[in-house]
Amino acid sequence: MDARDVEEGAASPLGATFDALGVNFALFSDHAKAVDLCLFDATGRRELRRIRLPRRTDDVWHVYVRGLRPGQLYGYRVHGPYEPTQGHRFNPNKLLLDPYGRDMAGHLRWHDALFGYRPGNMRADLSFDRRDSASMMPKSVVSDPAHTWGRDHRPRHAWPQTLIYEAHVKGLTMRHPAIPQSLRGTYSALAEPALIEHLVCLGVTALELMPIQSFVDDRFLHERNLRNYWGYSTLNFFTPEARYLGPDGVYGLRAAIRALHEAGIEVILDVVYNHTAEGNHLGPTLCYRGIDNASYYKLPAQNKRFAWDSTGTGNTLDLNHPRVMQMVLDSLRYWVEAFHIDGFRFDLASSLARDPIDVDERAGFLRAVRQDPVLSQVKLIAEPWDIGDAGYRLGGFPAGWSEWNDRFRDSVRAFWRGDPGQLPGLARALSGSREIFGHHGRSPGASIHYVCSHDGFTLTDLVSYNDRHNEANGEDNKDGHPHNLSWNCGVEGPTHNPEIVKIRLRQRRNMLATTLFSIGVPMLLMGDEVSRTQGGNNNAYAQDNETSWVNWQPEHAEDPAFLDFVCNLVALRKSIGVFSRRDFLSGTISLSSGLKDVYWLAPEGREMTRQDWEQDMRRTIGMQLGNDGKEAERFLLLINAAPETIDFKLAPDFPGHAWSQIFATCAPAGLRDEPPPSLKPGGTFPIKPRSLCLFRLRPATDGQMMRAEAARE
Repeated sequence: MDARDVEEGAASPLGATFDALGVNFALFSDHAKAVDLCLFDATGRRELRRIRLPRRTDDVWHVYVRGLRPGQLYGYRVHGPYEPTQGHRFNPNKLLLDPYGRDMAGHLRWHDALFGYRPGNMRADLSFDRRDSASMMPKSVVSDPAHTWGRDHRPRHAWPQTLIYEAHVKGLTMRHPAIPQSLRGTYSALAEPALIEHLVCLGVTALELMPIQSFVDDRFLHERNLRNYWGYSTLNFFTPEARYLGPDGVYGLRAAIRALHEAGIEVILDVVYNHTAEGNHLGPTLCYRGIDNASYYKLPAQNKRFAWDSTGTGNTLDLNHPRVMQMVLDSLRYWVEAFHIDGFRFDLASSLARDPIDVDERAGFLRAVRQDPVLSQVKLIAEPWDIGDAGYRLGGFPAGWSEWNDRFRDSVRAFWRGDPGQLPGLARALSGSREIFGHHGRSPGASIHYVCSHDGFTLTDLVSYNDRHNEANGEDNKDGHPHNLSWNCGVEGPTHNPEIVKIRLRQRRNMLATTLFSIGVPMLLMGDEVSRTQGGNNNAYAQDNETSWVNWQPEHAEDPAFLDFVCNLVALRKSIGVFSRRDFLSGTISLSSGLKDVYWLAPEGREMTRQDWEQDMRRTIGMQLGNDGKEAERFLLLINAAPETIDFKLAPDFPGHAWSQIFATCAPAGLRDEPPPSLKPGGTFPIKPRSLCLFRLRPATDGQMMRAEAARE
């Protein structure tokens, strides 16, 4: 290779593009003075050649190099002003990754040479470091764009029919006994028949994977011999995380997605476009900071030395810059087109909607996604908050978006814990949170409701611990949210007390049943169906070990029927259309049936009054509702969070019919083997302490009437 192999190339597309004859390299930098392309040998340890990019077009530096092939390792050195107080931190001694790199070789090795300055005092970042960082850096790799998907068909489930299962690639597969050892913890493990069969039996329609875009282990974790298990510290937005690569490499990920699609399961990615792994002004120079710090990151106008931070991680990507927004949109489209991803959950999505500082539902990013011909066709989920001013925006995202509904989580937890004054919040949660999402044409599908997610207690720990136990994280148990609305039922942690165990098992069933028997889109946390525990750690972000991995064969399973309970619960929800409504409950009377679409009932045998709703100590309620489009089919949900049995009386609305019980949380598997109890209109049903029951209205037989009378007596 000599000078005759180098041409000016093109400014588009960005990144490294192979065309069978060579590779075109294109890199955006507004404030750079020059850019060098560095080519490395296959080991990544020896720099073979350095090429000054010959042309700049619309702030894109580009070159075409003939003879290069896929697999070529490379990086950039970018020249420009080192003026931290003006936001510029160029340092050509630091090798930089390509923001558009599709593949990566090697691993980051923490060393002071990775920083653009000489670490020292509080003003150290104003100094300039001349050490070369190439030997500590991973290298970008020219990728081969060719891949044949064959007859892959996206499931494309509508929101009302969606059940999300939030999982971690390694945590889900690392201890599964039916997965070969060589595949555990890898993308390929997601394609294993035993795992897919479990998800199908569970009724999952969408597998939401925690971050798999390449990320780094933060230096403070490395120094504690811990790892970034969760992955919310993105290094590159196009590259799949290498630690999950199995023997089939990145093709294992594509094969897994195809296998999941064949089983009718969509794949949603948890993506982190609000910040990067480079941290604040004292962070390392790995990519964006060295390419153009003042363009990629939001900087305070009064002092550009520092990063403006609404994420709590040190920096915030500036999606108001057109080239940064382009990078994010290009990345999202890449995952949809190259990996057939079906949707995205956006971490700290309020930061993406800051235009430029305040959150705005008309922000450029939100508008760009909704008009994009590719991205507007996939599922879009917002985590609707960040830590900046007015960053909590639940219900504030536009039509076409769904949102994690933490008010649902908190209302359900507080109600079943027995907190006073929780009936209004529970009713709102059950009916799809219309007061939050019922605007601008949005539907119940806008609410992703859950009681547990990766961030917090597992379901088992939620009923076993009052306090967080995060000592293993090395932060003096000060990390993680202290407000969990959890209840240990009498003893902190594991216990053999049969009464406490009984309450815990019932409470788990109650909270999951409330989630599945609510209008909206339910989400389950991986392993909750098999009683996963993290030992009370509610912030296991650094626990890449058995603390976080699902134990598929617990030695002392206290609740062997729980998996059957969850499967039965999901199957029942799917069979009853009322819980998958496309519109909100309104309380209006149907002209065809003469009935309201929902009645809120008091145990005294009447509709709830304003005074009833205001009674803080009421912990029992009934919800009678009609099936969507089938007003004649009625269901009755009786819920009792009180520690004692409550007699629930119904008015005689349906002569000749009986309410037949079809599900109950006091039954280990949810369904009863014996003839189910029936509730005669006008009769009384004793609902057990801390339990939930679902009834269906059916024409009454003589035997049902007799059982209903017996239940009343």
